[in-house]
Amino acid sequence: MRRDYFTLDVHDIDWVEAGEQPHKPLVRIDFHGPKELLTDRLTGTDGDLLSASETDVAFRLVDSLDDEAATGVVGVTNRVTGDFVLELNESVEDVFRFIRAAREYGRTADADEGRYRVEISLDGDDLVAYEKQTFLVYDAEGNLLRSESLIPSGVEL
Repeated sequence: MRRDYFTLDVHDIDWVEAGEQPHKPLVRIDFHGPKELLTDRLTGTDGDLLSASETDVAFRLVDSLDDEAATGVVGVTNRVTGDFVLELNESVEDVFRFIRAAREYGRTADADEGRYRVEISLDGDDLVAYEKQTFLVYDAEGNLLRSESLIPSGVEL
């Protein structure tokens, strides 16, 4: 699936730097491509749309962390099959700002409510919404960067 079919908007992260009250970070991903392409990837083996527990969100660096303009790929995957649902190119700086906000929000939020929310829509029409706890970050060689990832306490990988 082409990455240019997607647009990504992030909300509720500026409060961290401003020292304001915490808000749950939100990622809105809008798909502008063939409907069947996205819905097929978001459908599980049971024929229903994937739930939050059936998906994983991760970021894989393309460049070195030392690179000032480092970029990477945000991916949402089907946890059961391992297949990619979608991928988007993003800057490391933007992703890390989001993870920082989700980490800070998680310190004050109810663990059952998630640390951040992902909403995926199809040409502006809501399709799925996920409350997520984990956001894994990998370097360009595929090694997990634990200190950069959002991993709830008590979770063993």
